[in-house]
Amino acid sequence: MAGLKRGWWPLALLTLILIAPELAPHAATDVVGLPYSTQGLLGTDHLGRDVLSRLMHGGRPMVLTSLAAAALGTGAGTLIGLVAAWWRPFVLRPWDAVAAVPGILVLLLVLTAMPNRAGIVFAVALASVPLSARVVHAAAAQVIGKAHVEHAKVRGERTAWILGREVLPLIGTTVLADLGLRFVMAVYLVAAAGFLGLSTMSSDWGLLVVEALPGAALQPVALLAPVVGIAVVAVSANRVADRVGEWA
Repeated sequence: MAGLKRGWWPLALLTLILIAPELAPHAATDVVGLPYSTQGLLGTDHLGRDVLSRLMHGGRPMVLTSLAAAALGTGAGTLIGLVAAWWRPFVLRPWDAVAAVPGILVLLLVLTAMPNRAGIVFAVALASVPLSARVVHAAAAQVIGKAHVEHAKVRGERTAWILGREVLPLIGTTVLADLGLRFVMAVYLVAAAGFLGLSTMSSDWGLLVVEALPGAALQPVALLAPVVGIAVVAVSANRVADRVGEWA
């Protein structure tokens, strides 16, 4: 309880989202009442399905997909940023071209060839790599010239060892903060994939938003629930990243 009071409540909230499908009162596809009725805590959607159950079933795949994409993008960006800081910044030049393409367009292009969840993960990670690489490059460039790194060079340590043991630990907080930002970006892009009908997840929160739009006047909760859910996940992820950074 004390940990939650110190700011760890977002972690508990994200954990709740991950186990929510096991606690949902109905399956995501079950018809439980009339369309746009007030039956249940959040009412029903345009097909009479329970909004709360669909929300609970859609949270876990969205969070896990976003986390996988953010981790992949940050991991690749960290590697590229370290290499660019150690050798030459020109390593970043090809990624500047990727950064010039809007993330949603990258998503559309990749999903044309890979219309599945793996495609969403790859597309979101690809859109994240250039920014992560720039952040890590800027942080690592301030560390590489320090005395302990120079001593490691003189001792004949391998480059991979120096970057992994002497440089990366000193920029770990920056990498964690960047991971939090990439996760938020991933949540938005994964939700956008559902909104555009490109997601394979039947209860994707973006899909819930687009399905609720025609009946927003009749059942506004069905629209507000996934929108608020996306915002809560984004804020919670940033809070968790902040707490981990402070602890590190």
